[in-house]
Amino acid sequence: MKVEKLVEIIDSDFYTGVPDSQLKALCNYLMDRYGIDPKHHVIAANEGNCTALAAGYHLATGKVPVVYMQNSGEGNIINPVASLLNDKVYAIPMVFIVGWRGEPGIHDEPQHIYQGEVTVKLLEDMGIESFIIGKETTDDEVVEAMDKFKKVLDAGKDVAFVIRKGALTDAPSVKYENKNTMVREEIIQHIVKVSGEDPIVSTTGKASRELFETRVANNQSHKYDFLTVGSMGHSSSIALGVAINKPNQKIWCIDGDGAVLMHMGAMAVVGANKPSNLVHVVINNGAHETVGGMPTVASSIDVVSIAKACGYTSAVSVDSFEALDKELERAKAANELCLIEVKCSIGAREDLGRPTTTALENKENFMDYIKSL
Repeated sequence: MKVEKLVEIIDSDFYTGVPDSQLKALCNYLMDRYGIDPKHHVIAANEGNCTALAAGYHLATGKVPVVYMQNSGEGNIINPVASLLNDKVYAIPMVFIVGWRGEPGIHDEPQHIYQGEVTVKLLEDMGIESFIIGKETTDDEVVEAMDKFKKVLDAGKDVAFVIRKGALTDAPSVKYENKNTMVREEIIQHIVKVSGEDPIVSTTGKASRELFETRVANNQSHKYDFLTVGSMGHSSSIALGVAINKPNQKIWCIDGDGAVLMHMGAMAVVGANKPSNLVHVVINNGAHETVGGMPTVASSIDVVSIAKACGYTSAVSVDSFEALDKELERAKAANELCLIEVKCSIGAREDLGRPTTTALENKENFMDYIKSL
């Protein structure tokens, strides 16, 4: 169905969410219509954050908000849905729009397979009535579903539209760009050159795909790298766990701005533990690029000051390869917790591939290598 028609049927004037490639049509529509507007459209740090923000909107206006997300974000909404929105607590009505990655029978990446299997069941377990929209779903069917949903919402309960692949169409074209000049894949190539045979934990999305292809191009083993698939925002915590238990080995974490924002509390834990062998590289393009390029708030915050406030011994920001190489070499030699923010452009190769090893193979090869250090 046309995305504009779905928005018309839902009839809400406030949307908040975390972008998803399955919902790119909706995200582009909202960006084209509202941009980032605190009164109408806010891209939040994580899905729980969206849910709480939407709850505040309802408390202030009495209106029903809409929260959009990839189904991987269902885990982040469980606590506010169960302990804040639920009709046994505050009875706050909300419409969720959930992109169904990993739908059974539809090929997808490994991190989406199990999540896809339990997507609808998780909603049911949270007491959220759902309606699935596919390519063949008619406008009248969605109107009928929304009419039923209105009675549920009036009772202080929550509902969800689950969106199958390709179900939403006719999105406006939106171009996402910034003024940075450094390309992420080249940034990763520079990190690999300096890190040598040190283990690397990389964040989910295109960064891990580019790291994998960099190893292929260099004719290097993939054993050095733990490619985090899914679990957005948790790579720095994984790297912390490795660094603490391999104190004599330099450990690198390649992170993204959207991931850092999603679970920023992880930086406080990293800083409090101060592993002197960890280098945390945050590639900041101010965008959720892997799912389409919609903006994050990372372009308007001071990542370096946040890191220092969290206890990182050293934190710097670079916007040139000359400065990057200098800071990578310094961090390699340093015996202290380091953060390097790298200002990055938006964009990736059209022919960027995906890892050819399975997630399990990646884990086993990485663990075998870690044991040898």
